[in-house]
Formats: sequence, structure tokens, C-alpha cells
Amino acid sequence: MNRISTVTRKTSETDIAIKLNPDGTGIRQIETPIGFLTHMLDLFAKHGLFDLTVKATGDTYIDDHHTVEDIGIVLGEAFAKSLGDKRGINRYGFFILPMDEALATVAIDFSGRYAFTLTCPFTRERIGDFSTELVYDFWDAFAQNAKANVYIKVENGRNDHHKAEAIWKAIARAIRRAVEIDKKSGGQIPSTKGAL
Repeated sequence: MNRISTVTRKTSETDIAIKLNPDGTGIRQIETPIGFLTHMLDLFAKHGLFDLTVKATGDTYIDDHHTVEDIGIVLGEAFAKSLGDKRGINRYGFFILPMDEALATVAIDFSGRYAFTLTCPFTRERIGDFSTELVYDFWDAFAQNAKANVYIKVENGRNDHHKAEAIWKAIARAIRRAVEIDKKSGGQIPSTKGAL
């Protein structure tokens, strides 16, 4: 089964291109103008074992918001396109991940419906040059466009870098589980409705 997807989004504010293979081995090429986000997407692909290419430019001379949010949009669209009618997937994924003193819990359902919750008490406004409020905006945009329920909670943590990294690693592991093909399902759509 070939589930490779390519999605582009070009606006007056950003130019984003993403190629995704959810059945990959973690091969990645990430090019964004935002160093911290590049780092997060790199470890996201590595821990999810997704082959991921991201090429992004944007009006970061204004601020990073448009670029971060639009990358979230395109990444969500790429997963939605890759999964198609979601036949045979596990659908649900969850992971609890320790990152030094931080602990992140993530649950995801590729239900075809959007819901999003992030509970993470960041104590700083920025991680390097990256605004911590953009963690919410990125994953909210992802959930909307992947048409998924995404729940993220960070209970512990002193270092905001560790909290953010725990989120990206945990969601990668949860998505990895959710998108894997369940061999026992016989290729069925994982819903009593017969459609997701």
C-alpha cells in the first residue's frame, strides 16, 4: 500500500511544501526559517518513523506565527491525504513520554472530526526565538486539518524546551501507533459507521 502524500500551500504570507510517508523509517529533510521548529519536526519524523520532507518559507520578518501555523495546516493535510478512508488503520494512538523532568501524555483519534486540547504550563514567553504560544497554534492547526481529536497534557517540567520536546516526541509516537495498519482488522474501516 502506497500512502505517500505531497501537499503544498502558497499564500501571500507563506510557501509550504510537505512530502510524507507514514510507513517510512524516519528519513527526513526539514527546511524552515525557524530553528526551534526545524528541530521539533526533525525529532517528530525520527520518533514517528515518518519519511518527511518539509520546505517552508514565510514572512518571519513580521513574526513566526503565519509560518508555524501554515506548516501545521499542511502537515495535518498530508496525514489526512495519506490515510485516505483510513481503511485498516489502528485509528487510535496514545503515548506517555518522559523528557528529563517533563512528562507529556498524548492521545489521538483520526476520527474525521476535529477536537483539540493542550494543557501545558509554559513559564517563559519564548524558547530561544520561538514563541511558546505557537505550540498551541501548530498542533491546533494540525488537528483541524488532519480531522483528528488531539489531546496533549504536560504534567511535570521545569524547562520549557523539555516540555515542548516531550510534546513533539509523544505525539509522534502516538500518531505512529494510530496510523499503523492493524493486520487483524482485515482492511476494515475502524468504525461501526463504516466511514470516518
